[in-house]
Amino acid sequence: MKEKVYVLDTNIILQNVQNLSRISDNSTNNIVIPETVLLELEDKKKLTNELGYYSREFARLLAKMKIKEVDYKTGFKVVKLYNDELTLHIISKDEYESEIEQVHLSESNDKRIIEVAAIAQDYYKGTQTVFLSLDVYARTFALFKGIKAETLHDDKSTVPKFEFVKYIKVDSSLFNSLDGNDITSYDEEYSLDNFCYAFESDDGNSTYGIILNKRINILNEADFKTMQVKPVNLKQKLFMKAILTDMFDLLVIDAKAGSGKTLMSMVAAMRLIDLGHYDKIIYVRNSIESLDKGADIGYLAGNDEKFRVYNMALQDTLEFVAKKQLKKGENKENKESIESKISELTSKYCIETLWPGEARGRTLSEAIVILDEWQNSSEKTTQLILSRLDESCMAIVIGSNRQIDNLYLNKYNNGLTSLLKRTKEKHPEINMFAIELEKAVRGKFAEFTERIFERKR
Repeated sequence: MKEKVYVLDTNIILQNVQNLSRISDNSTNNIVIPETVLLELEDKKKLTNELGYYSREFARLLAKMKIKEVDYKTGFKVVKLYNDELTLHIISKDEYESEIEQVHLSESNDKRIIEVAAIAQDYYKGTQTVFLSLDVYARTFALFKGIKAETLHDDKSTVPKFEFVKYIKVDSSLFNSLDGNDITSYDEEYSLDNFCYAFESDDGNSTYGIILNKRINILNEADFKTMQVKPVNLKQKLFMKAILTDMFDLLVIDAKAGSGKTLMSMVAAMRLIDLGHYDKIIYVRNSIESLDKGADIGYLAGNDEKFRVYNMALQDTLEFVAKKQLKKGENKENKESIESKISELTSKYCIETLWPGEARGRTLSEAIVILDEWQNSSEKTTQLILSRLDESCMAIVIGSNRQIDNLYLNKYNNGLTSLLKRTKEKHPEINMFAIELEKAVRGKFAEFTERIFERKR
């Protein structure tokens, strides 16, 4: 007898097909797939985004499995499949109580899936049956039917606390000798995630620096002298300093909305191209903004239209830089002048846009690759993009765990968080840098909403 029976919702598979192996625990547990889940997966197979990829992966898994038996019961049947690692039972009802309503299709499907979970609870008597879903509403429907419901254990995992900027006391007489020295000479408790330091003295003086291979690199305002768009607060300066040193391969930034993460990334990347360190900028943004069919990028016709929808943040950034670069005598509000300057910037810095569905088979070279809104990307998509970069590239991963739009992900298991967790380790292949930008710089409305809606209650 199996230890547990898990009835899976569609979102468990669409989040990551590898979830099946973890749930199965080397066939210790039985996995039940309701017929409705198969239909939902079939519907997504043709999508060009991550959901389509996982749907096809599941189809390939099914094709390789062997049929053990088909058990015909009154009102339903069970198709039993197996391979060396998994036991899958697909349950189909002859008739469902829930009517399919196109205007409430998701809710109708949820209820049909729960009907199968109820059958499984009776079919596998003597074994605990658990309905597994990322959707709290679906889990609530299960509870109404008296079925135990859980979400993935990943949802409950702990995100470690980070101290990306560490404040320590140092005598001001030592400030001039900090640059280039070993940080452990000043902080015996230094850890790998202490990427930045604020050195403060008892007489009120302070200086700041970033850490690379345990060496202190002091922040200097002259670092930004030639920049037409300059960082305006300490953490922006530390972030931009880290990019401009060109010593970090992978920079990971968790930032609030309006904190300037995309602008700082783009401006610093342009500076490195001006210096001849790289040839181009590649802007990547995952296409999953909404799971509604009409809003999903995969359904939109033509690359131009796709890029227009999900590259608006890039366009806003380029427009801001363009206005800054227009000469004082020019009419900054002249639309043609701004569009001409944006076109000039795009050409000069060889700015390309890329979405994950186009990345397979490509190798990116001599590029600064900016992965934006990465809280909406899974570990699989993160691996897909980063594995396309050769040794001549720099990757800047930016996002906000406060704004997750992908219903299949949460703050514990998305690509941004997964990379942030890796900052506590030393990696022989790459140098990592990370920081959190928590101060909004868009102006009075951003400050107002931050104060009103994010204050502690």
